[in-house]
Amino acid sequence: MLKTSLTDLLNIEYPIVQGGMAWIGTWQLAAAVSEAGGLGLIGAGSAPTDWVKEQIDQVRAHTQRPFGVNVPLFNEQTEQIIDACIQERIPVLTTGAGNPAPYIELVKAAGITVMPVVASAALARRLERLGADAVIAEGQESGGHIGSVSTLALVPRVVDSVDIPVIAAGGIADGRGLVAALALGAAGVQMGTRFVCSKECIAHQEYKQTIIKAGERSTMVTGLSLGHPVRCIRNPMTRDFEKMEQNGISEEDIMAFGAGKLRMAAIEGDVTHGSVMAGQISGLVADVLPAKEIVQRIVAEAERVISEMLNLCSDS
Repeated sequence: MLKTSLTDLLNIEYPIVQGGMAWIGTWQLAAAVSEAGGLGLIGAGSAPTDWVKEQIDQVRAHTQRPFGVNVPLFNEQTEQIIDACIQERIPVLTTGAGNPAPYIELVKAAGITVMPVVASAALARRLERLGADAVIAEGQESGGHIGSVSTLALVPRVVDSVDIPVIAAGGIADGRGLVAALALGAAGVQMGTRFVCSKECIAHQEYKQTIIKAGERSTMVTGLSLGHPVRCIRNPMTRDFEKMEQNGISEEDIMAFGAGKLRMAAIEGDVTHGSVMAGQISGLVADVLPAKEIVQRIVAEAERVISEMLNLCSDS
């Protein structure tokens, strides 16, 4: 019931992609999601190339199924990391936070499937022309770095603009969200916040519990004045960040204030002074489960919803 052009493209069982999250998108989570039938991603973040290589080796030691690496293009070692991905012949490369155009041809020549994150239909069209195999249309409901258009508005626009598979991201945490994305024309979904609250994710327990306690109005966006908006759960750090932006503090000082805040929360567990990046969908995340159970729950719910819709149509 859930076979799509994305499952065919990636040779995966279910059209579910794990978000490539910095610091916490490690081999443990990526391997678990891939083993569960989705596509796990190693989040390169700002990590060095050697760390990414180690993560690739570990994923391969724990699963024979397809996986990928997410490379945010602001990483100072982007070229070296992409070279390493080519040398390692990883199955899938996803990109974000920048323009992947200079790398697409090179990566595809190595037989790697390329799936950039896009925040507009125009960028999706351009990247399709350059050879992208699929695109991830990420709405502003997402956690972390975001665009300015909601998922509900963005996904159908991108779907109507390209002929390659579109993956919907932002505001999706359960089977209902998956069905909604498919109804919009997407071939699958990407989820980050839901997988943070998995047993395999190395995020600190305080980070996970902050997400579980959050509601749909618990997040805010910082960094708008810098042109780099980031969605986080409200806490004293985000309030201080907001005050700095409102008071015209220099970009250099604001950037210095924000440096290291994600690691402080995600790894060290300081959810007061650190940046708890999470999406608006946090309100639907109520527990910490094995990644396999998360995937199975989503698939079962999606299939149930689709069956109910088909029955409703046949009855009418």
